[in-house]
Amino acid sequence: MPKLIPVADELSKPFWDAVNAKRLMLQHCGACNKLQYPPQKTCQVCGGDTITWKEVAGKGHIATYIVIEDGRLNRRMPDQPYNLAMVTLDADPTVNFYSNLPGTPPYKVPVGAPVEVTFEEVAPGQLIHEWRVVG
Repeated sequence: MPKLIPVADELSKPFWDAVNAKRLMLQHCGACNKLQYPPQKTCQVCGGDTITWKEVAGKGHIATYIVIEDGRLNRRMPDQPYNLAMVTLDADPTVNFYSNLPGTPPYKVPVGAPVEVTFEEVAPGQLIHEWRVVG
């Protein structure tokens, strides 16, 4: 499936630099101890500005999913149907990621199953994060 090639800005550069090093780094608020994704200038929970970057284990669970059968993105039309799963991060269940779950056929998504982050090259020297079912 064709993937978007990320273009990092000043705010997201630490995240994408970590992905390119096959690490998962998220913003962490020192005021309320919450993780957040995607990157923002202030904490989305408390509004604090004591944001730092913290490496987290790339482990989570599938919360829910849908199957895209009639999406309008031209570059993804040849791949339909495909999964779009919401992954809840084990380190902080308020943090969610979305993934097409490479290796999992459409309609065969095991809701509740553990997943782990994996990294896929989408351009020379540029990786993206995806999630794969464990086991």
